[in-house]
Amino acid sequence: MDDFSKKDTFKLGLLMFALFFGAGNMIFPPLVGQLAGENVWITIAGFLITGVGLPFLGVMAVALSGSQLRDLAGKAHPLFGLVFTIIVYLALGPFFAVPRTATVSFEMGLSPFISEPLERTGLILFSILFFAITAWLSLKPNKLVDRFGNVLTPVLLAIVALIVAIGVIKPAGKSGPPQEPYIDHPFINGFIQGYLTMDAIAALVFGIIVINAIKGRGISDRKAIAAITMKSGGIAAVGLCLVYVGLAYLGTTSRLVAPNAENGGVILTQLAYSLMGTTGQVLLGAAVFLACLTTSVGLVSSCASFFSTIFPKLSYRLVVIVVCVFSMFVANIGLTQLISFTLPVLFGIYPLAIVLITVSFFHDRFNGYQEVYLFALAAAGIVGFFDMLKAFGLPIDPVADVLGYLPLHKEGIGWIVPAIVFGLVGFLIGSMRKSAT
Repeated sequence: MDDFSKKDTFKLGLLMFALFFGAGNMIFPPLVGQLAGENVWITIAGFLITGVGLPFLGVMAVALSGSQLRDLAGKAHPLFGLVFTIIVYLALGPFFAVPRTATVSFEMGLSPFISEPLERTGLILFSILFFAITAWLSLKPNKLVDRFGNVLTPVLLAIVALIVAIGVIKPAGKSGPPQEPYIDHPFINGFIQGYLTMDAIAALVFGIIVINAIKGRGISDRKAIAAITMKSGGIAAVGLCLVYVGLAYLGTTSRLVAPNAENGGVILTQLAYSLMGTTGQVLLGAAVFLACLTTSVGLVSSCASFFSTIFPKLSYRLVVIVVCVFSMFVANIGLTQLISFTLPVLFGIYPLAIVLITVSFFHDRFNGYQEVYLFALAAAGIVGFFDMLKAFGLPIDPVADVLGYLPLHKEGIGWIVPAIVFGLVGFLIGSMRKSAT
């Protein structure tokens, strides 16, 4: 580890922070804070578990395994490893997350200054520029640490810190009583809201960027890579926690300036104007643009690396261009439509990602039995699949009645107990198989 100094570790931590701190991260905490009101602290505790804790564990899982997402998921079955990885990259890439970065940037940064008749044209022009910059940065991924760590991330942190600090010194309003769904189960609902950042899924993709950044300094020992990842990941986690708590607190003070807001973007825009006038809106727009750009570059780079590897005839450069062009068109659908289609898909993907991360940490404890991976993931996947269909509004009444008996299903995490039970069943089957050989 002599080739990786404390300064390098800190810069890598800033890179990890920048990769995770994207569109959803700016939007969801303020809305959680506004709705949770006086229950904000227990709610944000649940949010931090899925919004910070799971992403950290996800990157660690990739570092400890020394393998990419496909190999990690392939421990259940090679076909599952390939299919699940493709689904994750498409969801985090051109279908959902990447287009959302441009749309959120526009709606929070430029839309407040553009008249309604020109918004459509403005979004088209902005998305072209946004993805042109994304493509340019993504074509030289070896420069990610220097560009993000030295320039973009400190600027982003400074802007967000300034807005939060002013909001703490002279709050725009007072916290009120909690609203649904944070009245009865604030912790669990905060836990579920953390899903929406998509960071636990992204961690399985970003992990390879972190590993490659470390290996690029001549370090190949798996234990050394894991140790560096833990330290830099801790830096990123602390930064994310501080920002999330600050944004959630701002949300609690926003009920007067942004009553009944549809999303956190509206809350932040109104708060920035209330606290700092037009200057606040400009600073917020810059912060959102940098947050979304860093995430977009990370996702596009990861997608290009993956698809150019499994399809050798497709060059890295070509995939970068295709993903950016496709994302540009999808971004022009609009933020509301993107979110309405993204959320149901997350109900199907997220349980699989969480189970995969969790099981990988106990790999040595259950002797790496394939049955544990297979049974736990199958149980979580089946429940998540029907939750996804239900979220899309499809009729699944007979199945929904059965799933209703699962513990925590009404709270939206009914997949947890089946995953644990069937994981244990897989362990017993794996143990018997080994004893029989």
